[in-house]
Amino acid sequence: MGYVDVAGVAHTLPDGRVLFADVSFRVGEGAKVALVGPNGAGKTTLLRMVAGDLPVKTGVISRFGGLGIMRQFIGMLGHGRAAGGALGEDTVLAELALSLAPPLVREAGERLAKAERELAAAEARGRFSKSAEQAQLRYAEALTAWGESGGYEFEVLTDTVSTLVLDLPWDRTRDRPVRTLSGGQQKRFALELLLRGPEEVLLLDEPDNFLDVPAKRWLEKRLRESEKSVLYVSHDRELLNQTADRVVAVEGDTAWVHPGGFASWHDARYARHEKMEEDRRRWDEEHEKLRQLMLMYKQKAAYNSDMASRYQSAMTRLRKFEEAGAPPLPPKDQEIKMRLSGGRTGKRAVICEQLELENLTFPFDLELWYGDRLAVLGANGTGKSHFLRLLARGGTEGVTSSVDGGTHAPVAHGGTARLGARVLPGHFSQTHDRPELFGRTLVEILWRGDDHRQGMDRHAAMRALDRYELAKQGDQNFGTLSGGQQARFLVLLLELSGATLLLLDEPTDNLDLASAEALQEGLAKFEGTVIAVTHDRWFAKSFDRFVVFQGDNEVVETPEPVWDVR
Repeated sequence: MGYVDVAGVAHTLPDGRVLFADVSFRVGEGAKVALVGPNGAGKTTLLRMVAGDLPVKTGVISRFGGLGIMRQFIGMLGHGRAAGGALGEDTVLAELALSLAPPLVREAGERLAKAERELAAAEARGRFSKSAEQAQLRYAEALTAWGESGGYEFEVLTDTVSTLVLDLPWDRTRDRPVRTLSGGQQKRFALELLLRGPEEVLLLDEPDNFLDVPAKRWLEKRLRESEKSVLYVSHDRELLNQTADRVVAVEGDTAWVHPGGFASWHDARYARHEKMEEDRRRWDEEHEKLRQLMLMYKQKAAYNSDMASRYQSAMTRLRKFEEAGAPPLPPKDQEIKMRLSGGRTGKRAVICEQLELENLTFPFDLELWYGDRLAVLGANGTGKSHFLRLLARGGTEGVTSSVDGGTHAPVAHGGTARLGARVLPGHFSQTHDRPELFGRTLVEILWRGDDHRQGMDRHAAMRALDRYELAKQGDQNFGTLSGGQQARFLVLLLELSGATLLLLDEPTDNLDLASAEALQEGLAKFEGTVIAVTHDRWFAKSFDRFVVFQGDNEVVETPEPVWDVR
């Protein structure tokens, strides 16, 4: 069994801002501890510090037991390092598996892969050459090290996981490019590997993102049953409610621990904030009382020297009181204002006639009218994201980019998909795959504009960012933002693009509760048509039409959300 101890930890950003300070908590043996808090509060940073990715300059973090880590951006790995993945565009499943393996296995695996490449290159130059003989010896040594590190046991594990997730043995999937898997398949593969692996401590950053509802229920069950100590970040309230033994809330430049589960956390947070306000009120009252006492003795000392000592004493008491510092105020709640405006279009916004997504769906018809709110439901890998990307290209006749500025590859299909008059599609990608935004600051992106969005000066850009609680990140590169901050900025680009058809692929995946509620309010006021792929049971309630992409390739419309489909 493993554990994690965090004591008095602080982190300062490169620009000098304190992200959090005096953070202390424990993940006991077998405990399931959830990190919650607003986007950008430092949850992922804290996980990276526990993982050893970032140095701990203030405070102490101690661990016992093997450590398994699932990064926030798994599910986006098919889009390479630009999207926050540790691996590249051409990464295959074997490389992803090795990145999740225990350190000794990972090192031996990398050595073996290098030896295989060198052997192949040497034999290509001359099979019986001296260099080929030396490469064969290095390969044999690497193969021995692979076995001694537990590599063969790891191959048994990967074969089990491959069969469970992809219904194929490992020797048929190991060289498959990761980008050919859906985000949910990537996530499920990583989770199965870690939960079945030997590590006693797991760090999971947004483990439920990209998972469909049956997979989320599977994750809830596996976390409850696991004997591993787990520290994880999630915004899915049902998952938190089902799995968290303890909640660590990262907010207000620090963190506090709720010893109960998520069901009682909201009440505990409200009571804590009330107490903080009461403590501050009492401090302010005492401070004013001491100040008035000091002023009184100061006035008396001006004409009565006997009062001078009392005046000095009152000043000393006031100074010590102020030096001790005021108790903190409750953290300010986020006030995100999304102004998705849209515009009037033709009555028929989307027309699909015998549309068939190649190898994914049977032909289906669908007609959407101006103002419709359509939720697209179904299991992972059934073609939902392909459907959105096809519409983002303008349908069958197709363009290469939607008004949000993203580019979209062709989607193989039969039949037709058409957009109505004055329908301008704006696409929100589940994986935030916007490589043209990486390496640029938010202010720079807004200043330059694009083909569909006018540029704006710094003052206007900061005003827009402030509405999305992103003003502090204005001079920060897009790629360094948290997943939730990236999602909010992409919604802002949609707002500024003039889109009249919003195509949203899992928009709430990385959003905290306040941001998700702001998005729902923004969509309610949007004058246009909305199509959203979602596995968020709460978010789906705000839609009025539902289409299910079934596992048997049928696409059907239902009067209510349907979740238990494969």
